[in-house]
Amino acid sequence: MTWIKQPTEKLFSAEPEPRAGYVAFRGEERRDAQQIRDLLEASFPGFGEALLVDRLRHDGDMVLSLVAEDQGIVVGYIVFSRLIIEGLEPAFRAVALAPLAVYTEYQQQGIATRLVQEGHACLAALGETLSVVLGEPHFYGRFGYSNRRVARFESEYQSPYLMALSFGAAPAEGRLVYPPAFKALSENAPLQADDRV
Repeated sequence: MTWIKQPTEKLFSAEPEPRAGYVAFRGEERRDAQQIRDLLEASFPGFGEALLVDRLRHDGDMVLSLVAEDQGIVVGYIVFSRLIIEGLEPAFRAVALAPLAVYTEYQQQGIATRLVQEGHACLAALGETLSVVLGEPHFYGRFGYSNRRVARFESEYQSPYLMALSFGAAPAEGRLVYPPAFKALSENAPLQADDRV
């Protein structure tokens, strides 16, 4: 079992006072939507990921979304959406991590790592036990994601880039059913396997 630390206490507390060189991490707020869209459009080719997030938000399929902010500007973002595992009675509720993005000039500073870690801590505190990602194995493997954990699941995204991480008791097989927003993304463009971090 992988032990997940508790979320940083300040994560959802009163908004910190911005200061130069200080990146704050907090939950997404309604006012962040345009800045998140700008970040995603700058980080990925085309508009697929930005449209994905817009639709996840509209459909109510987001479980958790966090931003990294520098002096009022959103410089990093992560979202976990509701993923259903069918073939079990009852169906099991898990989460899908996608997308994760950080502006180029803020990369290599640990921001993406912190977003993933804070996300995992919050998810564990919320009682979630399984996260699935389609991404770069070298990056996500550092957090405990592995293809072996998801190898017995049925998925249209099944490949070496599909990985999972358990925070607690969770099934090892079944069919992964992503929110409808992902179908629209895959119809318009291939899902990026290398999140911009």
